[in-house]
Parts: sequence; C-alpha cells; structure tokens
Amino acid sequence: MERGSPDGGPAAHSGVSGRVPLAVVVIDGEGLVSHWSTGARRLFGYAKEEAVGRPAGDLLPVSGALPQDDTAYGDHDVLGPDGPDLGSTLDGRTSYPAAGRARLTPAPHGHGRIDVLWWAYPLVGPGPERLLVLAADAARLTAAGGAEGAPADRMERIAPGFALHTDFPGADELAHRLPDILPSMSVGESARIVAQVLELGYPVLEFSQHDRVPVTPDWGVPRRAERRARRRRAEAAAAAGLAPAPEARGADDEAEDLEYAAVREHLEFLNEVSGRIGSSLDLARTIQEVSKAVVPRFTDVAGTYLREQVVAGEGFPDGVPDETTMWHRVAVEHTDEPGRWDDVVPVGESMPFPAHTPFFQCMTSGDPVLVPRITEEMGNAIASQFEKRDIRPLINHRSMLVVPLKARNVVLGFMILLRHRERPVFTDMDRVTGAELAARAGLVLDNARMYTYQESVADTLQDSMLPHIEPRMSGCDIATRYLPGTLLGRVGGDWFDSVKLPGARTALVVGDVMGHGLNSAAMMGQLRTAVQTMAALDLPPAQLLRNLDDLAQRLGEHYLATCLYAVYDPITGELHLANAGHIPPVLVRAVDGRSELLDLPTGAPIGVGGVPFESVRVRVAAGDRLLMCTDGLVEVRGEDIGVGLATLVESAAHPAASMDAACDTIIRSLAATFSEAGSGGRKDDVALLMARLNGVASTDVGHWRLAPDPSEVSRARDLVRARLRDWGLDALADTAVLLAGELVTNAVRHTHGGRIGLRLVRSGRLLCEVEDDDATLPTLLSAGPGDEFGRGLRIVTSLAKEWGTSRTSGGKTVWFELALSGR
Repeated sequence: MERGSPDGGPAAHSGVSGRVPLAVVVIDGEGLVSHWSTGARRLFGYAKEEAVGRPAGDLLPVSGALPQDDTAYGDHDVLGPDGPDLGSTLDGRTSYPAAGRARLTPAPHGHGRIDVLWWAYPLVGPGPERLLVLAADAARLTAAGGAEGAPADRMERIAPGFALHTDFPGADELAHRLPDILPSMSVGESARIVAQVLELGYPVLEFSQHDRVPVTPDWGVPRRAERRARRRRAEAAAAAGLAPAPEARGADDEAEDLEYAAVREHLEFLNEVSGRIGSSLDLARTIQEVSKAVVPRFTDVAGTYLREQVVAGEGFPDGVPDETTMWHRVAVEHTDEPGRWDDVVPVGESMPFPAHTPFFQCMTSGDPVLVPRITEEMGNAIASQFEKRDIRPLINHRSMLVVPLKARNVVLGFMILLRHRERPVFTDMDRVTGAELAARAGLVLDNARMYTYQESVADTLQDSMLPHIEPRMSGCDIATRYLPGTLLGRVGGDWFDSVKLPGARTALVVGDVMGHGLNSAAMMGQLRTAVQTMAALDLPPAQLLRNLDDLAQRLGEHYLATCLYAVYDPITGELHLANAGHIPPVLVRAVDGRSELLDLPTGAPIGVGGVPFESVRVRVAAGDRLLMCTDGLVEVRGEDIGVGLATLVESAAHPAASMDAACDTIIRSLAATFSEAGSGGRKDDVALLMARLNGVASTDVGHWRLAPDPSEVSRARDLVRARLRDWGLDALADTAVLLAGELVTNAVRHTHGGRIGLRLVRSGRLLCEVEDDDATLPTLLSAGPGDEFGRGLRIVTSLAKEWGTSRTSGGKTVWFELALSGR
C-alpha cells in the first residue's frame, strides 16, 4: 500500500503542500519483510529485490540517539520514555499501534544518516503479515507542512491519499483489513475499494481517507519554559557579541510546534468525545457512547460502573458511597480478542469495593486515581473481589486510571481505564484529560438518569391511574390499549374504564382531559373516580354526565374534558349512550360485518356548564363490536379529522383472530394513514376500548315474581335449586339456595308490600338478584351470638365471590355472584 500517482508510481511531489512520499513496509511473524514499497526504496536505499525476505532490523538499523545539544527531540529514538522503540517494534514486541522518531543508517550506498518519523500497526488475521510500518523523511515532512503545524500530528498531513496494489503477498487479506488501519472507514467502503482494485487492476488514485494516528506522539521535547530560557540566553549572547544570533526558526521552534500539537490533540480529543456522547437521553445508549468514545484512542480497556440507584431509576443517590455501596457493571469495552473479558467481568454484575482498592479511593474522594503500573500485590488485592475468577492476567502490569463520573458533586459511578503494557503508561496529562472526560460524561449520564427517572415516574403515574379491566364481563369481552403521547408528554389525560352494574349490565367509559402533563393526569384521576362512584349508583348516562359536569365546575374553571358513557344490557340487547363532546363510537355489526359511526347528540365538553345532555338507545345483536377511543387516535395536526374517522371505521370492520389483534390492526392502520400523508405521526396520547357484545341468551336467565310473604322464601329456594339442576350446576346448588334464601328473607322483612323480584343469570358466573320496593340499602352489621339480625349478610359475605347493592327507580337490588367452577 503506497501513495498513488497516475502511473502507479509513488507520488513524490514535494512541492505540493502537506504531501510527501511514504515508505510502506509489511513484516511477517518471523520479522522478515514481505512487502517493500517504492517509497521505502527511495527513503532507505534498498531495492525491493534486496529487501523482501530479509530481517527488518537489518534494513532499518537505528544508528543511535538524536543528540540533545543540536536537536530538540530528547535523548531517545522513540516518542517518549515509556514507549516502544523502533527496534523492539520491528521484532514484533508490540501489540498496539505505535509511533516514533528515529535516526537510521540507510543502505551502504545511501547518503549518511536520515531522520524519520514512523508508525507501526499490528495486523491480526489468517495471513502471515503481522506488522505494517509507515515511515517518512522528517525534514521533508516539515518542509512540506510549512509553518502550519508539527510533523505527523495528523495522518492526513502525511498521506491523505493511498493506492492499493496487488503485487505483494497477502494483498487481499491486508486490503480487507483497511478498517483496522483507518478506523473511520466503514466495512462497506473498504469492500468497494478492494473490489475496484482487484477488478480493474490499477490503483485507486488519491483516495481520501482522513483519520487520526491511534497514538498521540510525545516527541520527547523539552518543556516550553526551558526552551524559551535557552532562546533568551542565545539572544543575550548574540547581543553581547559572544555568539551569532539564533536562526529565525530552529529546533526550539519546531519543538514548540510539536508541543502545541500535543496540547491541541488532547483538546480535540475532548471535543470529539463531547460530540460523540449525549446524542440520546437513553441511559443504556449513553453508557455505550461513553465507553466507545475512549477505546482505543485513549485507552485499551474501559469498564463502567454505576450506583445501583442510578441503574434502577430510583432517583439521585444521596451521600458519599462506602464499602457497602453496590456498584453495577454496565459496560466493558476493550481491544482484546472477543470474549476475553466476558466470563471474568460480565456486564450486569453488582459488587461492592473495599477500602484498600483504588476504586474506593476514587469513589470516596471524587478525584481520579492514577496507577502507572498495577503491581502483583495490587493485582492480588483487586482479584480477591472476584471470588473464583482470576482477573490478574487481565490487569497485572497494565497502566490504570480510575476516573469518577460525577454530577452535582455526587459520584454516580466511575470508569476503570487500562492500557496494554506495550503502550505508554498514563501520565499526569492523561489524568487531567481523563478527569475532564469523566466530568463531561458524568453530566451526560446525569441528564440521561434524570430523564429515565422522570420517564419511570410518569409511566408509574399513568399506569396507576388507568384501570386493570377484566377481559370478560357479564355478556361481553373487553380489550383496551393505551398509548402515551410524545416523549415530552408521556403523562396525559386520556382514560378508559368499565364498571359492573346490577342486572348483569356493564358501563363502558372513555374520556379525554384537555392538555397534557401532571395537571391533566391529576384531573383525569379525579373524573375517573367520580364516574366510577356515580356509575355504581346506577345513574342514567345523561344524568351521570350532568353530575360530572357540575363536579368539574366546582373543581375549577380550567377543568375541561370530553367523555363518552355507555351502558350495555346483555339481557335486553341494548346500548344506552350519552356523549359530552367526544368523538362518536363505532359499531361493527356481526351479521354482515358492516361498521358505522353511531349518530349521537354531541353535547358540550365536561366543565362548560349550563348545557343539557341527551342519551339514546341502540339495539345490538350478539357478536356486535363497540369501539370507543379518544381523538389522539384519529386526529393529527394538519390533517382533516374526517380522514382519521374514515380509516377508523374501515379498519374496525377488518376480521381479526382476537380482540387484541383487532385493536392492534386499528392502531397500525391509523399510523400508516398519517405516515403516508406526511403529517409527522401522532403526538397525542390514545385510549382505545373495544367490547364484543356477546349478550345473554333467554335460556340462561330465570326470572320470577314473589309475594311479600315469608312462605315465599321456601318457594324461592326450590326455584333456584330446580333451575341450577337444569343448567347442570348442581355443585353450586346448596350455596346458591342458602344465599338466595337469606336475600329473599331480608326482602320480605323490609318490603312495603310490593312484589319481590328474583332473577338468576348464567353468564361466565352465576348471578342472583333480589329486588324489592324498599330504598334503604342493607348494611353489614356485627352480629353477636344472641342477636336476631345481622347474620344474613355475614353469611353472604363469607360464601359469595362478590356481592353488592344499588338503588333502583322503584327501590333497591341486592345481588351476589358465584364462580361457575366453584368458589
């Protein structure tokens, strides 16, 4: 791989700013050269035929240190005191990308020693190639770069354009690993380039791929103050005539440029990380973004731990953590082979950390903790926390930096950063960089944590205010859906409900409080409770809405809501409905599958006041379906509500395998309609209730009139036993006869002389009702051994699955239910 030119040769146009020839050398696992580019021949003096197959160390001999007195690059032939030198790199003693500056002695027919900048990239794969080395003439690079920047502070300053050649061994394998060399390149882009090279047979010219060198060079430069002092001394000596004036730009200037580049590199890294994290308020995604932002550029391993309260969404943790604080491992990102860390430190594990560990020091002080190298002793202490799992091979002799993730001066978690032993250890500058990185990450995580917590509170509030409706009521099956609005308005005022009424009837309710947020949700809770209370009084639909309107006006002038209230009588096959400004319901006829919007008096919204409400009765047949919903399902800003209503009517008629499937079909149809219209989708919350009106057959109902005479109690018992025998419910006969006798006895005792009604209904459960003309509701009393009254309802309470009482227009009804399969 080398710089391309139109004729396939090296692009050695030094006159072009920022472009210089690159030497490209590929070395196999035995340290032998397997590829030697034209640029390598020009830089080092050896021809390809001389170089391929020879040890790399023989071709690239390091001639010694760069003398500090005439250069500004320190006394090493490497980037820094802790980095690998070129000799050890060529011997294969590095497993991480490295870079440096070295003085080499070229081929015998070359011209003196040359000062080069080099980069080494380990190669992992099935082929024999194990190392890619790039090198450039430092002097020529500086001249090409001009005064704009330091040598090699960015990859694109050296070689922004590459050409792939297929004339060296392993070219195919190496080309497929382009993303390993240039991490910003996508796999698809790499495949496209390789395919073009292999198919057309000539290089890709001036392919532009800008990327950072994965290591940040520490060029071994003296500190700025030392350089400036040296320059001042030289200027003073020149002024006194003791020495010639210093050159306008020399080694000091170049070294200062290098230091500026290093500082700029750190700042750009922090800015880049800041741009990559915080793209979402999702806590899990934010954690992944933070981990991936630092690996591999800043560290080789990043483990993130958060306090359990943060992960569980339980709000902001209080106080300083201690040895009992549980820390949840939420992410482990690394450059090792896949799966190496998974068994030893699995994501999802919770554990405390004792006081003798650097992790405890970090979490209690809130400051970064730097460990240049993890010693055997420290490795043993850390490994003791992992029980039977030996973590020491993963951490010993590595450099470690532990940084706290803080927000509002409270430690939410911490990150453990590890570098391979071949990589330079963390420095004080890295500590500062890590602390700044952690501070930014902590704020982003806290924002995500707050959002997650508020979202959890909103969902809990909304769930607590919506009823858990039984799917089977007397004579009908019910399915419901609630969809919150946008992420900014998850709490809304839409609701649905069902209420069991006397006579096997069911009240169905859908309402919509205007607005969003906690105020609307609180108002919805009040109105829903009021509807349940008034429905239990068996008020007619119009009267119930009238009372609800009065209540809303008493609660406040801003209480506005729409409401649709329907009572289904499965015995008579009738719907009794009233509407308060709500969208009309849809009725799907079972006989022909036809669906229609019911024509109801619209009425005014609840809270307007002074407007009468009307009710209508609609005959229905067994199998018909009633669909009630809020306007969020059919109305989207910028679209005519008529479009949504038409889609609602059409989709409601579609056959479905179940009630739940029918609800899902309706929701998908409406979403597709608005998506095709380009309206941007639904923003309001949605409440949807569907009821299949099964009815109760006349053969499942027994109804008798009794005289207000004590002798009728025995007759009532005989009637109940006979009917249960006909229904095949002999197992319930004894209990039902006993309880029916108690209710009829009470009715005979309290009636004003009118007739007494007794009714049995078989519909999922056995319902027994006793009606009389006394409006006084019975009360459960504490009956003593000698008391004559109060024991009847005690028996009913003990043996019935449910029981209740309600007023009627002519008196009251007392009822009880028994499960058909026994109690």
